[in-house]
Amino acid sequence: MSQQQLQTMLALQDAINTVVNENWRAQNFAWYRAIWVESAELLDHYGWKWWKKQQPEMEQVKLELVDIWHFGLSLELQQGAPEDVARKMQEQLASSTLQAGDFRENLEAFTLKTLASKQFDLPGFAQLLADCEMSLDELYRRYVGKNVLNRFRQDNGYKDGSYQKTWDGREDNEHLAEIVQSLDAAAENFSNQLYEALKNRYPGS
Repeated sequence: MSQQQLQTMLALQDAINTVVNENWRAQNFAWYRAIWVESAELLDHYGWKWWKKQQPEMEQVKLELVDIWHFGLSLELQQGAPEDVARKMQEQLASSTLQAGDFRENLEAFTLKTLASKQFDLPGFAQLLADCEMSLDELYRRYVGKNVLNRFRQDNGYKDGSYQKTWDGREDNEHLAEIVQSLDAAAENFSNQLYEALKNRYPGS
């Protein structure tokens, strides 16, 4: 993952947080607690019950990892400007040499470190990606897609209940997945292209 991609994601996260609360940095929201709760949901999707047969629901696992990434970026943004934070994160990721390991144990270690420090354990999160064979590029595509969809929902009446989540017989996230596959994620204006493509499909736009 390039520093530019990290900077793009940090800027997108800053923007969506500002939509929710203009002064979000000063609020000191408990992002670490949101990560802890999402981690428990993630473990449920992966499976941990020894008394019943369970197969990891990998699509749901990846969706939960993207949700955790939203909160992790928010914590990182508390440390400074997006370009400075992106540089620091890039250095951390570049110095990590990871091999797939025991996902459940690594998730517990990541959650424990997050709770103890109230900060985002980026190397621990990168380990979880490796355990799930989820590349940084896939994380980027999925994150930008989810962020753009959240912004699109907000812009089209999500708060007052007028937003249509389903159109042409499919939910908005299905339309999004199709659009993401048709675009070049390496393009600098990837997020803008996604937003415009959603807008062109949405009824009444």
